[in-house]
Amino acid sequence: MHLSVVWWRGPGVRRAGDGQMVQMDSSKSGFVGSQVELRCIFINSNPPVKISQVTWQKVLNGTKQNVAIANPALGVSVLSPFKERVSFKQAAVRHRTPSLEDTTIVFSSLQLSDDAAYICEYTTFPAGNRENTVNLTVFARPMTRMTLTTPTIVARASKRKMTVATCVSANGKPQSVIKWETRLKGEATLQETRNQNGTVTVRSNYVVVPSRETHKQKLTCIVTYRSERITDSVVLNVQYEPEVKIEGFDKNWYLNRQNVQLTCRADANPPVTIYQWKLLNGSLPSNVEIKNNTLFFKGPVTYDLAGTYVCDATNGIGTRTGIVDVNITEFPNNLSTPGYEIPLEQHNAGVAIGVAVGGVALLGVAAVLLFVFLRRRQRTFKGDYSTKKHVFGNGYSKAGGLPAHPPIPKNLQYPDDSDDEKKPTQIGGPGGFEASECNFDGEQEDLKRPYFTVDEAESRDYDERTLAFQYDPQAEIADDMISQTDGSVISKKEWYV
Repeated sequence: MHLSVVWWRGPGVRRAGDGQMVQMDSSKSGFVGSQVELRCIFINSNPPVKISQVTWQKVLNGTKQNVAIANPALGVSVLSPFKERVSFKQAAVRHRTPSLEDTTIVFSSLQLSDDAAYICEYTTFPAGNRENTVNLTVFARPMTRMTLTTPTIVARASKRKMTVATCVSANGKPQSVIKWETRLKGEATLQETRNQNGTVTVRSNYVVVPSRETHKQKLTCIVTYRSERITDSVVLNVQYEPEVKIEGFDKNWYLNRQNVQLTCRADANPPVTIYQWKLLNGSLPSNVEIKNNTLFFKGPVTYDLAGTYVCDATNGIGTRTGIVDVNITEFPNNLSTPGYEIPLEQHNAGVAIGVAVGGVALLGVAAVLLFVFLRRRQRTFKGDYSTKKHVFGNGYSKAGGLPAHPPIPKNLQYPDDSDDEKKPTQIGGPGGFEASECNFDGEQEDLKRPYFTVDEAESRDYDERTLAFQYDPQAEIADDMISQTDGSVISKKEWYV
């Protein structure tokens, strides 16, 4: 009995101990409908063995199925269901005296059902059987498409979400990955379906609230299949009611202004077909002319043009309204408005008003300055102009340097109704003042003071006498002293700061 040992050397190589070997690729792949070769080459030994037959088999779920057979005596046979799609690559295999060292087969049109493991088996004499295996993988390129849910997307007032586009990657093997690229603020849903033939269908819907802002927005579906990237895009066509705005009123419509107008602007899809103008609580002025979406006011501006103007714009989806309040002023907001001239009478009146206002302002400033000046003078004088309110001590200034205090008369009488500077009159007799006895020895400190205030005088006991004094008219008054009409002297330093 002849024994042989078989072992692996490298991927896809099976070798016998006596030198025979079957060479094959470990794996092959192709897309549905493409052509693929499954290589099988027999390396003979020396001395060579006799090849009796070559058999190709398909192995699926542990079951073997014959695909093609090459026999030197019986010829070549390809079995159903591979007969129309499988053939031996080398023509020498089909010769009357075939050469079976290369029995590579070719799949002309791959099918998903071809995905399996394939065995190439050599029957030899006297060495026995030699075989090897290749794994065939069949890919299915998906069919990718992107569609709008409906040809026309309508924006409703309810603002409900709706599916606006669908992206499908159908019957792919392996399955695809779908993503969306857009500026829209929507969301995507994903659904996967596994088919019986081993493919997967992936469906993704894009959901958004249709609105005027979503109109003409680009939506791109990106399908990634293996290393490929497939993109498809649509532009949303969203229909919506008109968005209305009235233009033309610049808040500067004044009397006698010319060439004013109001225009009704509407953003709508489909476009606006009907414009209607009206004036709230009244009818349009008689001098107005309507052309399409514009009101032209003929002639100068008058107060009759004031009011609330309304424009109704209608398209196939609905009707929306625009409103503007028009106010008329006598003069422009900006007097430098081009084309505006101030009438002469109004100009003269304005000048007169300006002069009057300026004069009043000037008098006010002068009054304020005078008040401040008098206020300062009042604050700098430290004496009192009313001699009735003075109860003098020694009658001299701190800096006066006059002789000692003279005798003091008993009383001084002041006439109540006198226009003079309150001059003292003698009561004691025609010869002069009658001095009362008064002791100044205990009042040395008081003698140094130029005067007493009324409050201080009331706090002292003078036996109901009003103090006065006599002085020698020959005495010289210091340079900084000021003589008063009541006979007293006050230092300038005490009067002014």
